[in-house]
Amino acid sequence: MVADPTQLLLDSLYVLCEEGGGVEWLHVDVIDGHFAQNMSFCPDTVAGLRRHLPHAFLDVHLMVTDPGMWIKPFVDAGASQLTFHLEAAKDPVAVAKKIRAAGIQVGVAIRPRTPIDGLIKLIDGGYMDMALVMTVEPGFAGQKFMSEPLSKVRELRKRYPYLNIQVDGSINLDTVEAAAEAGANCLVPGQAVFKAKNRRENVNQLRGTVQRYLKKSHM
Repeated sequence: MVADPTQLLLDSLYVLCEEGGGVEWLHVDVIDGHFAQNMSFCPDTVAGLRRHLPHAFLDVHLMVTDPGMWIKPFVDAGASQLTFHLEAAKDPVAVAKKIRAAGIQVGVAIRPRTPIDGLIKLIDGGYMDMALVMTVEPGFAGQKFMSEPLSKVRELRKRYPYLNIQVDGSINLDTVEAAAEAGANCLVPGQAVFKAKNRRENVNQLRGTVQRYLKKSHM
């Protein structure tokens, strides 16, 4: 979590520009302290980013116990995509429909040990645009990368060649190869970019690894 909104904005501006690597999306973690430990950004943070970054794709990851109640605040704040956790939604279809009705993209996330069955139902029903497979437990940064969930990424990629599949959790220059090989085309590197000595170099290495595997799979 970045406590200083000015620093958050400066960091975001930098990684979006060519000099900072030209990232495609900004991933914003929202943690309520209940669904996952820790607490992080609120709708005001997203609204502030949107004010200064009118064209940025703001990928908002809701790690909250009641995702439905947060849809309107984050849509109004300017989110481009809302990703909610399958485990937190009593009626995932209703939540997905509500997000899409608001005119933005729908992502659905699963924890490392959650089966993909619920995702398959939502994908086959046409209710979502992106699947997020966590490779750490939601909450704190700096956890050890879990390779076991990548089998779920492989299965999803096999079933859905053109689906956006995101992997989030300790993604760095050492783990990106495994995630990309499994079929992820969207990655959340976090500290591997924002704490890097050379952000542009790290972004280019991460992107290059993903693109190499995408070419192999003809995506």
